[in-house]
Amino acid sequence: MGEQSSSPLPEGVFSLLDTDLYKLTMQCAILKYFPTVHVTYGFTNRTPQMKLTRGGYKWMLAQMDKFANIQVTNDELEFLKTRCPYFNDAYLNFLTTFRLKPSEQLEIKFTPDNDTGSDDDFGDIEYVVKGLWVDTILYEIPLLALTSQAYFMFSEKDWDYGCQEEKAYRKGCVLLENGCTFSEFGTRRRRDYHTQDLVMNGLCQAAKEGKEKGVPGVFTGTSNVHFAMKYNVDPVGTVAHEWYMTIAAITDDYENANELALKYWLGCFGEGVLGIALTDTFGTPAFLDAFRKPIDGQDETPCKTYAQVYTGIRQDSGDPTYFVKMAREFYDREGITDTKVVVFSDSLDIEHCLEYKTIAEEAGFKPTFGVGTFFTNDYTHKSTGEKSKPLNIVIKISTANGEPAVKLSDNMGKNTGDKATVQSVKKRLGYVEQVWEEGDESSRWTKNAK
Repeated sequence: MGEQSSSPLPEGVFSLLDTDLYKLTMQCAILKYFPTVHVTYGFTNRTPQMKLTRGGYKWMLAQMDKFANIQVTNDELEFLKTRCPYFNDAYLNFLTTFRLKPSEQLEIKFTPDNDTGSDDDFGDIEYVVKGLWVDTILYEIPLLALTSQAYFMFSEKDWDYGCQEEKAYRKGCVLLENGCTFSEFGTRRRRDYHTQDLVMNGLCQAAKEGKEKGVPGVFTGTSNVHFAMKYNVDPVGTVAHEWYMTIAAITDDYENANELALKYWLGCFGEGVLGIALTDTFGTPAFLDAFRKPIDGQDETPCKTYAQVYTGIRQDSGDPTYFVKMAREFYDREGITDTKVVVFSDSLDIEHCLEYKTIAEEAGFKPTFGVGTFFTNDYTHKSTGEKSKPLNIVIKISTANGEPAVKLSDNMGKNTGDKATVQSVKKRLGYVEQVWEEGDESSRWTKNAK
């Protein structure tokens, strides 16, 4: 398909838009409601046996220094105005002067396993991001993307770019031919920038041919705003867990945190805009308790509920089959007959997309899929042909205004934050642990690998 087997790697992140859309949408809402909240972020490697080298650490330091020189361009601002009309003028004006300040906001540390002083020493890397929430929210995605790139540049080099564009094209064709509505969502764990570029080439070609053939599926775009601009597709996304986590931490009102998060989101963007709600920050049952409540400040009687107003919900942890059953029972109990969207975004591949599509449609939902690592980090070792395992790394809010921020999720492997606070919040919310056989975070993307 005209792809290159090798390409010079870009020196780090060179655009603030090389990030997921929901970081920008949250930054917009933070600017409006929480401009003075201070936060810290922490890094977790769920695959701790996969370590960086000292050479990789040094490369990361060089990339961090370059963050301070990145600014939004006029062309990028025009793209946001045109393709993201939900961004208000205050936020767009804020972006014109926004700069990251890594020397003040970012700490990076390397701890070698066996310190010989060599660039080949393996060890653990640690990040701490600190500052105003509105100023630091854009670090997460580039830090994760660059960490993955550093690992596969310096620690594991037994791979090449061969067939990546063709592989993405074939995956896109299968999803489209089977009627799936999906987006590319793989920036945070991509092998590198060039890989994501090849993937987008392949997916866009599949979408173009699919449209000409009249296939039933739809490629809706990418979560990466830079690549959306480059390929003239829609940027896709709404909100992430940190919105709920931070609001809960600064209010210490976990019983009402979901409702507060939903309310502020509507206040910033309005009804019918960015209307996919994330359910699992403190367990989906607690979320649904808030989702059924009437929206404050409405004139009409009876008042509409959040569940009526929001377009749909996103499933990001736990057993998708149980989630769909729970969601169907909820909407039926609330008397909501509109066809709602369920977005699946948890470690997807083609097999899971097709399985969840059937389950969701049989339950009366419109399923869509945010496919990430399966697109942008699906490689094999050159020497053996075996699966080259991606890193499973996350950066999450650690504290907000000095208080611990936690996430309970719908399976234990994705619980994050201060352990004492996690246990306390579980008791406060009556959180019930769920067991799911595919919930082992340390072995994602390697099961049944070919």
